[in-house]
Amino acid sequence: MPYPTASPRNRRENSDGPMSSNGMKSASFFGELMQTIAERGRRLLTVAPRQQSDRKRKSTSELCELLLSSHGEASGTAIARDIVARWETFDPAARLGFMTMLLDGFGPDETRLEVAIDAYRGERTPRSLHELHEAAEPRRQELIRRLNLAPNGVAALVSMREALLGMKAEQPALEAVDADFAHLLGSWFNRGFLVLRPINWNTPANILEKVIRYEAVHEIDSWDELRSRLAPEDRRCFAFFHPQLVDDPLIFVEVALMRTTPSAISEVLEEGRELVPAEQATTAVFYSISNCQIGLRGISFGNFLIKQVVEELRRELPRLETFVTLSPVPGFSEWLARERNTGASAVLDEDDRRRLDLLDDAQWSALPEKVETVRPAMMNAAAWYFLKVRNRHGKVADPVARFHLGNGARLVKINVLGDRSARAMSQACGLMVNYLYKPEDIEANHEAFATRGEVATVPALQRLVKGIEARGARSNPVVPAEAPPAERP
Repeated sequence: MPYPTASPRNRRENSDGPMSSNGMKSASFFGELMQTIAERGRRLLTVAPRQQSDRKRKSTSELCELLLSSHGEASGTAIARDIVARWETFDPAARLGFMTMLLDGFGPDETRLEVAIDAYRGERTPRSLHELHEAAEPRRQELIRRLNLAPNGVAALVSMREALLGMKAEQPALEAVDADFAHLLGSWFNRGFLVLRPINWNTPANILEKVIRYEAVHEIDSWDELRSRLAPEDRRCFAFFHPQLVDDPLIFVEVALMRTTPSAISEVLEEGRELVPAEQATTAVFYSISNCQIGLRGISFGNFLIKQVVEELRRELPRLETFVTLSPVPGFSEWLARERNTGASAVLDEDDRRRLDLLDDAQWSALPEKVETVRPAMMNAAAWYFLKVRNRHGKVADPVARFHLGNGARLVKINVLGDRSARAMSQACGLMVNYLYKPEDIEANHEAFATRGEVATVPALQRLVKGIEARGARSNPVVPAEAPPAERP
Protein backbone atom coordinates (compact mmCIF):
# COMPACT_ATOMS: atom_id res chain seq x y z
CA MET A 1 0.00 0.00 0.00
CA PRO A 2 1.61 3.30 -1.04
CA TYR A 3 2.06 6.13 1.40
CA PRO A 4 0.40 9.46 0.67
CA THR A 5 2.75 11.82 -1.12
CA ALA A 6 1.77 15.16 0.40
CA SER A 7 -0.26 14.85 3.59
CA PRO A 8 0.10 13.29 6.04
CA ARG A 9 3.75 14.29 6.27
CA ASN A 10 6.02 11.81 7.92
CA ARG A 11 7.34 14.31 10.44
CA ARG A 12 6.39 14.14 14.09
CA GLU A 13 6.36 17.91 14.53
CA ASN A 14 3.45 18.19 12.11
CA SER A 15 1.01 16.37 14.41
CA ASP A 16 -1.62 18.70 15.72
CA GLY A 17 -5.02 18.51 17.37
CA PRO A 18 -6.56 19.24 20.73
CA MET A 19 -3.89 17.39 22.68
CA SER A 20 -0.85 17.51 20.45
CA SER A 21 1.20 19.81 22.65
CA ASN A 22 1.13 17.77 25.85
CA GLY A 23 0.59 14.36 24.26
CA MET A 24 3.31 14.68 21.66
CA LYS A 25 5.79 16.22 24.09
CA SER A 26 5.23 13.37 26.54
CA ALA A 27 5.62 10.74 23.84
CA SER A 28 8.66 12.54 22.45
CA PHE A 29 10.29 12.66 25.90
CA PHE A 30 9.66 8.97 26.54
CA GLY A 31 10.74 8.08 23.03
CA GLU A 32 14.03 9.89 23.46
CA LEU A 33 14.50 8.25 26.85
CA MET A 34 13.91 4.78 25.41
CA GLN A 35 16.23 5.55 22.50
CA THR A 36 18.97 6.51 24.95
CA ILE A 37 18.49 3.26 26.83
CA ALA A 38 18.50 1.28 23.58
CA GLU A 39 21.74 2.95 22.44
CA ARG A 40 23.34 2.14 25.77
CA GLY A 41 22.22 -1.46 25.39
CA ARG A 42 23.73 -1.71 21.92
CA ARG A 43 27.05 -0.49 23.26
CA LEU A 44 26.88 -3.10 26.01
CA LEU A 45 26.28 -5.82 23.46
CA THR A 46 29.60 -5.23 21.75
CA VAL A 47 31.88 -5.65 24.75
CA ALA A 48 32.41 -9.44 24.76
CA PRO A 49 32.73 -11.08 21.30
CA ARG A 50 34.43 -14.18 22.73
CA GLN A 51 31.59 -14.73 25.20
CA GLN A 52 29.12 -14.25 22.38
CA SER A 53 30.82 -17.04 20.45
CA ASP A 54 30.60 -19.31 23.51
CA ARG A 55 26.88 -18.60 23.86
CA LYS A 56 26.19 -19.67 20.28
CA ARG A 57 27.20 -23.20 21.22
CA LYS A 58 24.70 -23.42 24.07
CA SER A 59 21.14 -24.70 23.80
CA THR A 60 18.27 -22.27 24.28
CA SER A 61 17.51 -23.84 27.67
CA GLU A 62 21.13 -23.34 28.74
CA LEU A 63 21.00 -19.73 27.60
CA CYS A 64 17.88 -19.17 29.69
CA GLU A 65 19.58 -20.67 32.75
CA LEU A 66 22.60 -18.47 32.04
CA LEU A 67 20.38 -15.39 31.86
CA LEU A 68 18.81 -16.21 35.22
CA SER A 69 22.24 -16.67 36.82
CA SER A 70 23.83 -13.54 35.33
CA HIS A 71 24.38 -10.50 37.54
CA GLY A 72 26.00 -7.96 35.25
CA GLU A 73 24.03 -5.55 33.10
CA ALA A 74 26.20 -6.11 30.05
CA SER A 75 26.06 -9.90 30.16
CA GLY A 76 22.33 -9.95 30.92
CA THR A 77 21.55 -7.64 28.00
CA ALA A 78 23.70 -9.68 25.62
CA ILE A 79 22.19 -13.03 26.67
CA ALA A 80 18.64 -11.66 26.44
CA ARG A 81 19.44 -10.35 22.97
CA ASP A 82 20.69 -13.78 21.89
CA ILE A 83 17.58 -15.59 23.18
CA VAL A 84 15.23 -13.13 21.46
CA ALA A 85 17.23 -13.43 18.24
CA ARG A 86 16.88 -17.21 18.34
CA TRP A 87 13.15 -16.94 18.99
CA GLU A 88 12.75 -14.79 15.89
CA THR A 89 14.30 -17.52 13.72
CA PHE A 90 12.19 -20.36 15.19
CA ASP A 91 9.55 -22.09 13.11
CA PRO A 92 6.15 -22.85 14.76
CA ALA A 93 7.32 -26.23 16.11
CA ALA A 94 10.41 -24.68 17.69
CA ARG A 95 8.33 -21.88 19.21
CA LEU A 96 5.99 -24.43 20.75
CA GLY A 97 9.05 -26.23 22.11
CA PHE A 98 10.28 -22.96 23.64
CA MET A 99 6.99 -22.37 25.44
CA THR A 100 6.83 -25.98 26.60
CA MET A 101 10.36 -25.57 27.95
CA LEU A 102 9.19 -22.54 29.96
CA LEU A 103 6.29 -24.60 31.30
CA ASP A 104 8.24 -27.71 32.25
CA GLY A 105 11.68 -26.36 33.09
CA PHE A 106 11.10 -22.92 34.60
CA GLY A 107 8.33 -23.34 37.12
CA PRO A 108 8.82 -22.67 40.84
CA ASP A 109 11.90 -24.03 42.61
CA GLU A 110 10.13 -26.97 44.24
CA THR A 111 12.71 -27.51 46.99
CA ARG A 112 12.60 -23.86 48.02
CA LEU A 113 8.78 -23.92 47.84
CA GLU A 114 8.49 -26.96 50.11
CA VAL A 115 10.79 -25.34 52.67
CA ALA A 116 8.76 -22.12 52.52
CA ILE A 117 5.47 -23.99 52.97
CA ASP A 118 6.80 -25.81 56.02
CA ALA A 119 8.18 -22.57 57.47
CA TYR A 120 4.85 -20.79 57.02
CA ARG A 121 2.92 -23.67 58.59
CA GLY A 122 5.29 -23.57 61.56
CA GLU A 123 5.27 -19.81 62.04
CA ARG A 124 2.79 -17.60 60.19
CA THR A 125 4.69 -14.35 60.21
CA PRO A 126 4.88 -11.60 57.57
CA ARG A 127 8.44 -12.73 56.84
CA SER A 128 7.49 -16.38 56.26
CA LEU A 129 4.53 -15.30 54.13
CA HIS A 130 6.80 -13.13 52.01
CA GLU A 131 9.23 -16.02 51.54
CA LEU A 132 6.33 -18.29 50.54
CA HIS A 133 5.19 -15.73 48.00
CA GLU A 134 8.70 -15.42 46.56
CA ALA A 135 9.20 -19.20 46.42
CA ALA A 136 5.85 -19.77 44.68
CA GLU A 137 6.71 -17.45 41.78
CA PRO A 138 7.67 -19.48 38.69
CA ARG A 139 11.27 -18.96 37.61
CA ARG A 140 9.98 -18.08 34.15
CA GLN A 141 8.57 -14.80 35.49
CA GLU A 142 12.06 -13.62 36.34
CA LEU A 143 13.26 -15.00 33.01
CA ILE A 144 10.64 -12.94 31.15
CA ARG A 145 11.65 -9.86 33.15
CA ARG A 146 15.25 -10.35 32.13
CA LEU A 147 14.36 -10.95 28.48
CA ASN A 148 13.06 -7.39 28.59
CA LEU A 149 16.73 -6.32 28.79
CA ALA A 150 17.10 -7.08 25.08
CA PRO A 151 16.87 -4.15 22.64
CA ASN A 152 13.16 -3.70 21.82
CA GLY A 153 12.49 -6.25 24.53
CA VAL A 154 8.90 -5.14 25.21
CA ALA A 155 7.94 -5.47 21.55
CA ALA A 156 9.59 -8.89 21.40
CA LEU A 157 7.69 -10.12 24.46
CA VAL A 158 4.38 -8.84 23.08
CA SER A 159 5.13 -10.78 19.90
CA MET A 160 6.00 -13.89 21.93
CA ARG A 161 2.67 -13.72 23.73
CA GLU A 162 0.82 -13.33 20.43
CA ALA A 163 2.34 -16.62 19.32
CA LEU A 164 1.57 -18.18 22.71
CA LEU A 165 -2.12 -17.24 22.46
CA GLY A 166 -2.28 -19.17 19.21
CA MET A 167 -0.82 -22.25 20.88
CA LYS A 168 -3.18 -22.44 23.85
CA ALA A 169 -6.13 -23.93 21.98
CA GLU A 170 -4.11 -27.06 21.21
CA GLN A 171 -2.01 -26.98 24.39
CA PRO A 172 -4.24 -25.92 27.33
CA ALA A 173 -1.40 -26.53 29.82
CA LEU A 174 0.34 -23.45 28.41
CA GLU A 175 -2.29 -21.35 30.18
CA ALA A 176 0.13 -21.24 33.13
CA VAL A 177 2.85 -19.70 30.93
CA ASP A 178 0.36 -17.23 29.48
CA ALA A 179 -0.69 -16.19 32.97
CA ASP A 180 2.93 -15.20 33.68
CA PHE A 181 3.23 -13.22 30.45
CA ALA A 182 -0.11 -11.50 31.09
CA HIS A 183 0.86 -10.65 34.68
CA LEU A 184 4.08 -8.95 33.65
CA LEU A 185 2.68 -7.23 30.55
CA GLY A 186 -0.24 -5.97 32.64
CA SER A 187 2.27 -4.26 34.93
CA TRP A 188 4.38 -2.84 32.12
CA PHE A 189 1.31 -1.52 30.28
CA ASN A 190 -0.24 0.03 33.35
CA ARG A 191 -2.36 3.10 32.56
CA GLY A 192 0.25 5.28 34.26
CA PHE A 193 2.72 4.49 31.46
CA LEU A 194 0.32 5.17 28.58
CA VAL A 195 0.15 8.39 26.58
CA LEU A 196 -3.08 9.54 24.93
CA ARG A 197 -2.48 11.20 21.57
CA PRO A 198 -4.78 12.46 18.83
CA ILE A 199 -4.54 10.86 15.41
CA ASN A 200 -5.26 13.21 12.51
CA TRP A 201 -4.35 13.67 8.87
CA ASN A 202 -1.05 15.30 9.84
CA THR A 203 0.03 12.35 12.00
CA PRO A 204 3.16 10.58 10.66
CA ALA A 205 2.32 8.26 7.79
CA ASN A 206 3.86 5.17 9.42
CA ILE A 207 1.29 5.48 12.24
CA LEU A 208 -1.58 6.13 9.83
CA GLU A 209 -0.67 3.02 7.88
CA LYS A 210 -1.12 1.05 11.10
CA VAL A 211 -4.53 2.63 11.70
CA ILE A 212 -5.60 1.25 8.31
CA ARG A 213 -4.12 -2.15 9.14
CA TYR A 214 -5.52 -2.43 12.66
CA GLU A 215 -9.06 -1.10 12.03
CA ALA A 216 -11.20 -3.96 13.30
CA VAL A 217 -14.81 -2.81 13.01
CA HIS A 218 -15.33 -0.86 9.79
CA GLU A 219 -12.62 -1.69 7.29
CA ILE A 220 -10.62 1.15 5.71
CA ASP A 221 -9.99 0.35 2.06
CA SER A 222 -7.84 3.27 0.94
CA TRP A 223 -5.95 6.38 1.99
CA ASP A 224 -8.84 8.47 0.67
CA GLU A 225 -11.20 6.64 2.99
CA LEU A 226 -8.81 7.16 5.90
CA ARG A 227 -8.67 10.86 5.09
CA SER A 228 -12.47 11.06 5.18
CA ARG A 229 -12.34 9.70 8.75
CA LEU A 230 -9.56 11.97 10.00
CA ALA A 231 -9.42 15.23 8.05
CA PRO A 232 -12.96 16.73 8.37
CA GLU A 233 -13.55 19.05 11.31
CA ASP A 234 -16.35 16.83 12.62
CA ARG A 235 -14.06 13.82 13.04
CA ARG A 236 -11.68 12.88 15.84
CA CYS A 237 -9.46 9.89 16.56
CA PHE A 238 -7.47 9.15 19.73
CA ALA A 239 -5.01 6.40 20.59
CA PHE A 240 -3.02 5.13 23.54
CA PHE A 241 0.72 4.70 23.03
CA HIS A 242 3.40 3.16 25.24
CA PRO A 243 6.87 4.75 25.61
CA GLN A 244 8.57 1.63 24.24
CA LEU A 245 6.16 1.31 21.30
CA VAL A 246 6.13 4.99 20.38
CA ASP A 247 5.02 4.58 16.78
CA ASP A 248 2.67 1.64 17.31
CA PRO A 249 -0.77 2.39 18.81
CA LEU A 250 -2.14 0.03 21.44
CA ILE A 251 -5.81 0.91 20.94
CA PHE A 252 -7.64 3.69 19.13
CA VAL A 253 -11.16 5.06 18.99
CA GLU A 254 -12.78 6.89 16.07
CA VAL A 255 -15.27 9.63 16.92
CA ALA A 256 -17.91 11.40 14.83
CA LEU A 257 -19.19 14.80 15.98
CA MET A 258 -22.90 15.02 15.16
CA ARG A 259 -26.15 16.79 16.07
CA THR A 260 -28.11 13.59 16.83
CA THR A 261 -27.51 9.96 17.80
CA PRO A 262 -27.17 7.85 14.64
CA SER A 263 -29.07 4.60 14.17
CA ALA A 264 -27.00 3.33 11.23
CA ILE A 265 -23.31 3.42 10.35
CA SER A 266 -24.19 4.91 6.95
CA GLU A 267 -25.17 8.13 8.74
CA VAL A 268 -21.60 8.34 10.03
CA LEU A 269 -19.55 7.15 7.07
CA GLU A 270 -21.59 7.90 3.95
CA GLU A 271 -19.97 10.01 1.26
CA GLY A 272 -21.53 13.40 0.68
CA ARG A 273 -22.89 13.68 4.22
CA GLU A 274 -23.38 17.16 5.61
CA LEU A 275 -20.34 18.27 7.59
CA VAL A 276 -21.12 19.50 11.08
CA PRO A 277 -19.02 22.44 12.29
CA ALA A 278 -17.29 21.14 15.42
CA GLU A 279 -18.54 24.01 17.58
CA GLN A 280 -22.15 23.18 16.59
CA ALA A 281 -21.96 19.47 17.44
CA THR A 282 -23.92 18.28 20.45
CA THR A 283 -23.23 14.54 20.19
CA ALA A 284 -19.94 12.61 20.17
CA VAL A 285 -20.34 9.16 18.60
CA PHE A 286 -17.74 6.46 19.32
CA TYR A 287 -18.25 4.31 16.24
CA SER A 288 -15.10 2.15 16.15
CA ILE A 289 -12.73 0.90 18.84
CA SER A 290 -9.82 -1.27 17.73
CA ASN A 291 -7.24 -3.08 19.83
CA CYS A 292 -4.00 -3.16 17.86
CA GLN A 293 -1.74 -5.64 19.65
CA ILE A 294 -2.94 -9.25 19.74
CA GLY A 295 -0.18 -10.00 22.24
CA LEU A 296 -1.87 -7.65 24.73
CA ARG A 297 -5.26 -9.34 24.54
CA GLY A 298 -6.96 -9.37 27.92
CA ILE A 299 -5.02 -6.33 29.14
CA SER A 300 -7.67 -3.64 29.24
CA PHE A 301 -7.01 -0.14 27.94
CA GLY A 302 -10.44 0.64 26.52
CA ASN A 303 -12.15 1.63 29.76
CA PHE A 304 -9.50 4.29 30.40
CA LEU A 305 -9.55 5.34 26.74
CA ILE A 306 -13.29 6.06 26.53
CA LYS A 307 -13.40 7.99 29.80
CA GLN A 308 -10.34 10.07 29.03
CA VAL A 309 -11.53 10.87 25.50
CA VAL A 310 -14.87 12.01 26.94
CA GLU A 311 -13.01 14.42 29.21
CA GLU A 312 -10.79 15.67 26.37
CA LEU A 313 -13.78 16.31 24.12
CA ARG A 314 -15.69 18.10 26.87
CA ARG A 315 -12.75 20.43 27.40
CA GLU A 316 -12.34 21.11 23.69
CA LEU A 317 -16.06 21.39 22.84
CA PRO A 318 -18.16 22.45 25.83
CA ARG A 319 -21.39 22.26 23.79
CA LEU A 320 -21.17 18.48 23.60
CA GLU A 321 -24.00 17.01 25.67
CA THR A 322 -24.27 13.39 24.56
CA PHE A 323 -21.56 10.73 24.42
CA VAL A 324 -22.80 7.59 22.73
CA THR A 325 -21.53 4.60 20.77
CA LEU A 326 -22.74 2.96 17.59
CA SER A 327 -21.59 -0.58 18.27
CA PRO A 328 -21.66 -3.97 16.53
CA VAL A 329 -23.23 -7.09 18.04
CA PRO A 330 -20.83 -9.97 17.29
CA GLY A 331 -22.28 -13.41 17.88
CA PHE A 332 -25.94 -12.38 17.69
CA SER A 333 -26.55 -14.26 14.42
CA GLU A 334 -25.05 -17.45 15.84
CA TRP A 335 -27.19 -17.26 18.97
CA LEU A 336 -30.34 -16.44 16.99
CA ALA A 337 -29.74 -19.37 14.65
CA ARG A 338 -29.57 -21.72 17.64
CA GLU A 339 -32.81 -20.31 19.03
CA ARG A 340 -34.54 -20.75 15.68
CA ASN A 341 -33.33 -24.35 15.41
CA THR A 342 -34.33 -25.47 18.88
CA GLY A 343 -37.79 -26.53 19.93
CA ALA A 344 -37.27 -25.14 23.42
CA SER A 345 -36.43 -21.51 22.72
CA ALA A 346 -36.52 -19.16 25.68
CA VAL A 347 -37.62 -16.25 23.55
CA LEU A 348 -39.22 -17.19 20.20
CA ASP A 349 -42.89 -18.07 19.86
CA GLU A 350 -44.48 -19.35 16.65
CA ASP A 351 -45.15 -15.85 15.34
CA ASP A 352 -41.50 -14.86 15.91
CA ARG A 353 -40.33 -18.00 14.13
CA ARG A 354 -42.58 -17.33 11.14
CA ARG A 355 -41.29 -13.77 10.84
CA LEU A 356 -37.65 -14.77 11.26
CA ASP A 357 -37.99 -17.43 8.55
CA LEU A 358 -37.60 -14.49 6.16
CA LEU A 359 -33.92 -14.29 7.21
CA ASP A 360 -33.35 -17.35 5.05
CA ASP A 361 -33.92 -15.15 2.02
CA ALA A 362 -30.51 -13.58 1.28
CA GLN A 363 -32.30 -10.51 -0.13
CA TRP A 364 -34.60 -9.85 2.83
CA SER A 365 -32.80 -6.67 3.90
CA ALA A 366 -33.38 -5.10 0.46
CA LEU A 367 -37.16 -5.53 0.59
CA PRO A 368 -38.93 -3.00 2.88
CA GLU A 369 -42.00 -5.18 3.46
CA LYS A 370 -39.81 -8.08 4.65
CA VAL A 371 -37.76 -5.77 6.86
CA GLU A 372 -40.92 -4.54 8.57
CA THR A 373 -42.15 -8.11 9.01
CA VAL A 374 -38.84 -9.16 10.60
CA ARG A 375 -38.40 -6.05 12.77
CA PRO A 376 -40.68 -6.86 15.79
CA ALA A 377 -39.33 -10.41 16.13
CA MET A 378 -35.76 -9.14 15.78
CA MET A 379 -36.32 -6.48 18.47
CA ASN A 380 -37.78 -9.07 20.85
CA ALA A 381 -34.88 -11.44 20.29
CA ALA A 382 -32.25 -8.72 20.61
CA ALA A 383 -33.70 -7.30 23.83
CA TRP A 384 -33.72 -10.79 25.35
CA TYR A 385 -30.16 -11.42 24.11
CA PHE A 386 -28.77 -8.36 25.89
CA LEU A 387 -30.80 -8.48 29.08
CA LYS A 388 -31.17 -12.21 29.72
CA VAL A 389 -28.66 -14.33 27.81
CA ARG A 390 -25.51 -15.27 29.71
CA ASN A 391 -22.46 -17.26 28.66
CA ARG A 392 -21.09 -20.31 30.45
CA HIS A 393 -19.29 -18.04 32.91
CA GLY A 394 -22.55 -16.33 33.89
CA LYS A 395 -21.68 -13.08 32.13
CA VAL A 396 -23.50 -11.08 29.45
CA ALA A 397 -22.98 -13.08 26.25
CA ASP A 398 -22.08 -10.23 23.91
CA PRO A 399 -18.39 -9.20 24.31
CA VAL A 400 -18.94 -5.61 23.17
CA ALA A 401 -21.84 -5.27 25.61
CA ARG A 402 -19.65 -6.57 28.43
CA PHE A 403 -17.05 -3.95 27.58
CA HIS A 404 -19.36 -0.93 27.47
CA LEU A 405 -21.70 -1.98 30.29
CA GLY A 406 -18.67 -2.79 32.41
CA ASN A 407 -17.42 0.74 31.76
CA GLY A 408 -20.66 2.20 33.10
CA ALA A 409 -22.55 2.83 29.86
CA ARG A 410 -26.29 2.31 29.38
CA LEU A 411 -27.88 0.33 26.54
CA VAL A 412 -30.34 2.81 25.05
CA LYS A 413 -31.31 1.65 21.55
CA ILE A 414 -31.29 -1.40 19.29
CA ASN A 415 -31.03 -0.58 15.59
CA VAL A 416 -32.32 -3.15 13.10
CA LEU A 417 -30.15 -3.04 9.95
CA GLY A 418 -27.81 -0.49 11.46
CA ASP A 419 -25.01 -2.01 9.38
CA ARG A 420 -25.69 -3.65 6.02
CA SER A 421 -22.09 -4.71 5.35
CA ALA A 422 -21.48 -8.38 4.59
CA ARG A 423 -19.65 -8.94 7.88
CA ALA A 424 -22.38 -7.29 9.98
CA MET A 425 -25.11 -9.24 8.20
CA SER A 426 -23.22 -12.46 8.86
CA GLN A 427 -22.37 -11.76 12.51
CA ALA A 428 -25.41 -9.81 13.67
CA CYS A 429 -28.13 -9.87 10.98
CA GLY A 430 -27.17 -6.21 10.49
CA LEU A 431 -27.92 -5.26 14.10
CA MET A 432 -26.18 -2.33 15.82
CA VAL A 433 -26.79 -0.73 19.21
CA ASN A 434 -26.21 2.56 21.01
CA TYR A 435 -24.60 2.68 24.45
CA LEU A 436 -24.86 6.00 26.29
CA TYR A 437 -22.02 7.31 28.44
CA LYS A 438 -23.60 9.77 30.85
CA PRO A 439 -20.78 10.96 33.12
CA GLU A 440 -22.95 11.33 36.22
CA ASP A 441 -24.32 7.76 35.86
CA ILE A 442 -21.14 5.88 34.92
CA GLU A 443 -20.08 4.92 38.44
CA ALA A 444 -23.52 3.66 39.52
CA ASN A 445 -24.03 1.71 36.28
CA HIS A 446 -20.60 0.12 36.58
CA GLU A 447 -21.20 -0.87 40.19
CA ALA A 448 -24.59 -2.45 39.40
CA PHE A 449 -23.15 -4.41 36.49
CA ALA A 450 -19.97 -5.53 38.27
CA THR A 451 -21.56 -6.60 41.55
CA ARG A 452 -25.07 -7.71 40.56
CA GLY A 453 -24.83 -8.30 36.80
CA GLU A 454 -27.53 -5.70 36.16
CA VAL A 455 -27.72 -4.28 32.64
CA ALA A 456 -28.42 -0.55 32.67
CA THR A 457 -30.99 0.07 29.94
CA VAL A 458 -34.14 2.00 29.04
CA PRO A 459 -37.78 1.15 29.94
CA ALA A 460 -38.71 0.35 26.33
CA LEU A 461 -36.28 -2.57 26.18
CA GLN A 462 -37.26 -3.76 29.65
CA ARG A 463 -40.90 -3.85 28.50
CA LEU A 464 -40.00 -6.05 25.54
CA VAL A 465 -38.40 -8.59 27.87
CA LYS A 466 -41.32 -8.49 30.30
CA GLY A 467 -43.70 -9.10 27.39
CA ILE A 468 -41.74 -12.22 26.40
CA GLU A 469 -41.81 -13.47 30.00
CA ALA A 470 -45.53 -12.74 30.26
CA ARG A 471 -46.39 -14.92 27.28
CA GLY A 472 -44.82 -17.88 29.05
CA ALA A 473 -41.70 -18.54 27.02
CA ARG A 474 -39.55 -21.12 28.74
CA SER A 475 -36.29 -19.71 30.05
CA ASN A 476 -33.00 -21.41 29.34
CA PRO A 477 -30.66 -18.52 28.54
CA VAL A 478 -27.23 -20.14 28.81
CA VAL A 479 -25.16 -20.15 25.61
CA PRO A 480 -22.40 -22.75 25.22
CA ALA A 481 -19.50 -20.61 24.07
CA GLU A 482 -18.01 -17.14 23.89
CA ALA A 483 -19.07 -14.99 20.98
CA PRO A 484 -16.14 -13.99 18.74
CA PRO A 485 -14.97 -10.37 19.17
CA ALA A 486 -15.52 -7.90 16.33
CA GLU A 487 -15.12 -4.57 18.06
CA ARG A 488 -11.83 -4.98 20.03
CA PRO A 489 -12.01 -3.27 23.37
